[in-house]
Formats: sequence, structure tokens, C-alpha cells
Amino acid sequence: MAKSLQQIVDIGEALSHPVRLKLLYMLAERERYVYELAKDLNLSRQVVNLHLKRLEKAGFVESDLRLEDDDLRAKKFYRLKEFEVSLGMEDLKRIFK
Repeated sequence: MAKSLQQIVDIGEALSHPVRLKLLYMLAERERYVYELAKDLNLSRQVVNLHLKRLEKAGFVESDLRLEDDDLRAKKFYRLKEFEVSLGMEDLKRIFK
């Protein structure tokens, strides 16, 4: 599938930070909610949320809000989407011609 210049930039930015790469690895194991990810990474929920938003914008993860039976608060769960990253000369030629 042909990607636009903005999509390529979003993917590059999403993969350019070690925390985001670690989040991809963690979500490959199973879906998780933000608090759990923040605790495991020893980071604030706000920081983890910012990283997850960048990954979601680039199409690597998806999320949904859920109410748990034992907890009345909504929790935002994230899961990894299937993805494959590649960039070739033909992509660049198509974009910049």
C-alpha cells in the first residue's frame, strides 16, 4: 500500500524513541491499560499517554475504553495492531516526483 509523505513521517517519529519501541514490545505480549504500562516502565501516566498517542497516530496500536466489573472507572486499554514497516526507493520516487 502506498504511503503518503506524512504517513512515512508519522511512522518514523513513532519509531524514533526507545520508550515507544519498548511499548510496542510490551503490547506484543498482550493488551494493557495505561496505568499498568506506566507502572512497568516507571513513568508517569501522562508521559506514557503521549507516547501511546504517537504510536496510535502512526497506526501501530489501537485503544478502547472499558468498564471493568470490579471497578467503576473507565480504563483505556491498548493493543498492538499487525504492522510491517518498509520504505524503498520506489516510495521516495513516487512521493517526490
